[in-house]
Amino acid sequence: MAPHSPDIALSWTGEPGRIEELTHSQLIDRSSRAATALTRLGVRAGDRVAVHLPLVPESVIATLACGRIDAVRSSLPVTLTAPELAARLRKSEANVVITADAGFWDGAVRPAKSTLDRALARGGTDVRTVLVVNRCPRPIAWHPGRDHWWHEVLDAA
Repeated sequence: MAPHSPDIALSWTGEPGRIEELTHSQLIDRSSRAATALTRLGVRAGDRVAVHLPLVPESVIATLACGRIDAVRSSLPVTLTAPELAARLRKSEANVVITADAGFWDGAVRPAKSTLDRALARGGTDVRTVLVVNRCPRPIAWHPGRDHWWHEVLDAA
């Protein structure tokens, strides 16, 4: 493997052999735009943002964005079942969830958003907004008004 530039703040290798590198300025820019987007969605200091993502760069960006606006990041592992996820969402009191359409792990594409949708269908959560990171282009169910593409919300910020 070639040495990384000293300007690289985040180097990520995923499946199947996908590599992403972000410089310090790119990481700061994306986390700033994510913080602006969360603020525009009504997230304020002390609010909880649930992060239901595989280990991808957007997870780091979401963490930094929450720190910028003093929001509390609540981690929701993508391995949770829909009932487990629903229970964790109720406890988190999050209004916003950041998830992925799907992710690669254990050599296969595994759904994330569809599990979240099943969890939200169980009711009893405060979730009003779902930001979806496009990691594995595939058809997914969409709830207009609630669901938003991560990249579009960041581009608008």
